[in-house]
Amino acid sequence: MVKDFFNLFLLVSSIHGFIFCLILWFSKGGTKKAFLFINFLVLVISLNNFQSWVLVKQFFQDSQFLRYFEIPWHFLIALFFYLFLINYLEIEKRKQSLFKIVSIAFLGLLLVRLGFYFSNNETISNLTTFKTYVIFEELLSMFVSITIFIYAYYLYKMVKRKRIPSNITDFDNLKWIRIFFRLGLLSYVSWFIPLLITLILKFNIFLPSYYPLRIFTTILIYWLGYQSIIQLRVLQERKYLRPLVASNSNTLNTHPPVNNSKSNKQLGIPDEIIRNILLGLDQFEQNKGYTSQNMNLTILAKELNTNTSYLSKIVNYHKETSFTNYLNTLRITNIITLLESNSIIRKYTIKAIAQEAGFSNSDSFSKAFVKLKNITPSEFIKNLK
Repeated sequence: MVKDFFNLFLLVSSIHGFIFCLILWFSKGGTKKAFLFINFLVLVISLNNFQSWVLVKQFFQDSQFLRYFEIPWHFLIALFFYLFLINYLEIEKRKQSLFKIVSIAFLGLLLVRLGFYFSNNETISNLTTFKTYVIFEELLSMFVSITIFIYAYYLYKMVKRKRIPSNITDFDNLKWIRIFFRLGLLSYVSWFIPLLITLILKFNIFLPSYYPLRIFTTILIYWLGYQSIIQLRVLQERKYLRPLVASNSNTLNTHPPVNNSKSNKQLGIPDEIIRNILLGLDQFEQNKGYTSQNMNLTILAKELNTNTSYLSKIVNYHKETSFTNYLNTLRITNIITLLESNSIIRKYTIKAIAQEAGFSNSDSFSKAFVKLKNITPSEFIKNLK
């Protein structure tokens, strides 16, 4: 029963992967480097699963060529992930000669297998040697894969810490890549266990021990494939939106007029400080400082050379709302004028629009939007079309 399920999983996952690759290849932007390498990554895992399915089902079992020529597709998985990563992080120059080295090593493994085939030697000794070689090949593949994985993680951390110049962190917090690295560690553990079992069994492969590895790795790679497509789309949209949001002329009234008619004495703040803070708020609005996702009461108070208590009181009194509502109103009003004037961005994802408006995620954006306009962002955009 378990074996039948695993065989079905291999077949279905490989077909799914081939369809994914075709759709991505013919999609808009499918030939861009980041898309290209994620496509190759999914293709390699799909070919690996399909090959495993053919071998498990014992098709062409009488073919001596296929017996020796099982292509080690797993040798390329870490390489294509690395190439995708450096292109997504916009640090392509870091690839150096890694691609050439791994490609040559991969071809070398294929030549060794061809050597076994053309030796035309079916003796027990030769078969035992080949079985030993297969385990050595997998150990080498694991070593190379882990090395590339560690180097990729190093580059990721350097970009996050801004020790390697890259603009990607202005548009993506890279949390989804961090999740992949953490799950990737689990895949190496699930790879190490069956290899250890094989060594204990004196180079006799216990196939069921590989079931968790194949299933977990396949799901992980496909998750990365879909997640990267979403992130790449959001990235492109945010890059287009950024200058538009910054230069957008907001013609709507974003806040009530300053209450000059009311006495400031009840605030308990000197008039000069109130005047300076109000001038600072005007400058803050003109410069669109509210579009920063990190903006909050503490940061703005520091920028205005005041404290959070004074700033909060002045916003509550003169803007007639809480600081959070004040900030969200500015963000939403700004993005609304842009949506009304630019039909292109109406086709963009809510996630990209939300993040460029200044929200950290689409959920907080939608809640604030509904609170202000009594309608969801999607419905608002739909009504504009």
